[in-house]
Amino acid sequence: MRNQEQWNEVDQYFGSKLLAADPVLEGVLEANAGAGLPEIDVAPNQGKLLHLLARIKGARRILEIGTLGGYSTIWLARALPEDGKLVSLEYEHLHVQVAEDNLRAAGLGEKVEILEGAALDSLAVLSKREVEPFDFIFIDADKPNNPHYLRWALELAGPGAVIVADNVVRDGEVIQEDSQDERVQGIRQFVEMLSTEPRIDCTAIQTVGSKGYDGFILGVVRAGE
Repeated sequence: MRNQEQWNEVDQYFGSKLLAADPVLEGVLEANAGAGLPEIDVAPNQGKLLHLLARIKGARRILEIGTLGGYSTIWLARALPEDGKLVSLEYEHLHVQVAEDNLRAAGLGEKVEILEGAALDSLAVLSKREVEPFDFIFIDADKPNNPHYLRWALELAGPGAVIVADNVVRDGEVIQEDSQDERVQGIRQFVEMLSTEPRIDCTAIQTVGSKGYDGFILGVVRAGE
């Protein structure tokens, strides 16, 4: 318990020093809680990390798999240039409604398109549309489908695209080969695929903080692939 308390305090310290007060994002979290959405948004400092990664990449087209209430969506969309576009995929109708309200409140309703329905179906639709390749992809949805999301991400990504997958450590359970948790097994299959996939170069980072002990995978699609 002391570890979690300390992680919370450290997050609060860095947040107070490095993240400006943001009534819009604070309002998003309040709206999400008021609508009964699960409190599984990325932490503010993690949202800022996504924002900075997208800016460093110079992202113009972003794909997000898993919208929830749009908190991470807003962080990412704010990194886009004027002509940028973000497509976000969300299964739950209520989540889509809340996210669209939040995006309008943030002034980003025209820059973000939310596709409602099973993400694998929406990814197939994007492929049939022959959309312009994405240069930043954030995977943060149901973990058992992560291997499938990776296949689609690599198909829809352009050369040099950044791919980030969240919640890959799962309190350390990722190392449990015999885990009965489908989310853990989904992550393990995802990692196994990455270990032999020649089209992407990646690493994993363990994190601690207000969201507990977890981590993310960061990868770059190899040029020419």
